Amino acid sequence: MPAEDARAGAVTRGAKGAGAVTRGTEHGGERPQRITRRFPRITRDTARPEGGGRAARGDAPAPARQWPLLVVLGAVALGLLLTSLDLFRVGSLLIGAALLAGAVMRWILPGVGMLAVRSRFTDIATYGILGLAIVLLALMAQPKPWIVVPFLKDTLHFTLSSNR
Repeated sequence: MPAEDARAGAVTRGAKGAGAVTRGTEHGGERPQRITRRFPRITRDTARPEGGGRAARGDAPAPARQWPLLVVLGAVALGLLLTSLDLFRVGSLLIGAALLAGAVMRWILPGVGMLAVRSRFTDIATYGILGLAIVLLALMAQPKPWIVVPFLKDTLHFTLSSNR
């Protein structure tokens, strides 16, 4: 059983596990800490999501490294501007399309920078469902909807008529 000075650190075998490393008591008699492969009970930092690395080379300027996020945010900003200029349907379609484009980029590209927020599956599902919902709502908006979904129309009339 190899043993070293407690101040320099000790490698122990046996009850603590094969190859467990403990830190010494060099700072005023602190208890030794074991370095294990388990996650700590209290985390001090968060891990970068899968695909959350740079979207461009490290020596590129910051906007170039985050181009996927800037594309989505730029399209959403343009959609909001069009909506404020009384082009509700076109602006809403652009916002929904931007979220769908974010889902496609998250699926296809290996690194999307800050567009990666959670796991790849969760990001794709969130961007995709929200984008699809916004697009469908924009297409069904009154007056003169571009598409009519009969069961949603019946549900709307049922909920409005049952409140009387």
